[in-house]
Amino acid sequence: MDVKIQTVTVNTQLKTLFIINPIAGTGKQNNIKILIEKYINKAKFKYKIQFTKYSGHATKLSKVAINNNYELIVAVGGDGTVSECSNSLIGTKICMAVIPCGSGNGFAYHIGIERDIKNALLQLNNNHIIRYIDTCVVNNIPFINISGIGFDAHIAEKFASTKVRGFLSYMKICIKELSYKAKEYSIEYNNINRSIKAFAIVFANTSQYGNDARISPHASIYDGLIDFVIIKKFPNWQIPFFIFNVLKGKTHLNKNVEIIRSKEMKIYCQDPLVHLDGEIKHVTDPIKVNVSTKKLKILIPNE
Repeated sequence: MDVKIQTVTVNTQLKTLFIINPIAGTGKQNNIKILIEKYINKAKFKYKIQFTKYSGHATKLSKVAINNNYELIVAVGGDGTVSECSNSLIGTKICMAVIPCGSGNGFAYHIGIERDIKNALLQLNNNHIIRYIDTCVVNNIPFINISGIGFDAHIAEKFASTKVRGFLSYMKICIKELSYKAKEYSIEYNNINRSIKAFAIVFANTSQYGNDARISPHASIYDGLIDFVIIKKFPNWQIPFFIFNVLKGKTHLNKNVEIIRSKEMKIYCQDPLVHLDGEIKHVTDPIKVNVSTKKLKILIPNE
């Protein structure tokens, strides 16, 4: 799909708020305030730093920043922090940037942010492009990265309650929960009605969960479509092959995976538990997933 991408150039000093989640991920954000003060270009960014104190605080801080005429919000944390900040910024004139400090950092890695904190800050200094990206909603609740139902949501719920973060912890939970049973779903999309049995249905606005685990390698934040990744139940002996495909960006080639690109999908199921950018939500049936008309302004790496 040929979608026009609006691009503007950043030439002036931006009034900037760094919103830092001090408990994100595995501790990459330690000493982040010192690193910001050491490496950020003060000629380009007139900045202030604030730390989140509880779940949802980043959303409130972003709302206050909008009222105080900030021009740029920098989410310093994982996908949860990015999601919280974006919730306030979608549809506004305020721009968001990301410094990845979480367990997965799927959104940051998808848009090409450096993994090392120092390098990410230096990259931020050199960024001059703002683009408007797609956002999505599930029953009118926004998300910008990866969401889903089934095994996807089940694992997100388990992971949210663990004290040990990081990719290895996530994988251990996945292996422990392999007894999870595929569920029956009825889906409607593009004037098509189907009944399916699936292990999970992933709603992908970007390509990856994080750590380069690409669940939908060709997903785009510019095409006006969501990649609905239907994962069928398969024997346990095929799990290593599936994981290999995900880590190598070849999920779309796996015979147990079907990817449907659509602006929207309606899903009927008995257990409407979803995760939105990793956050668990209990929603009503049916689950309505669609691309939003409200865009998000993102400061991205120079191409």
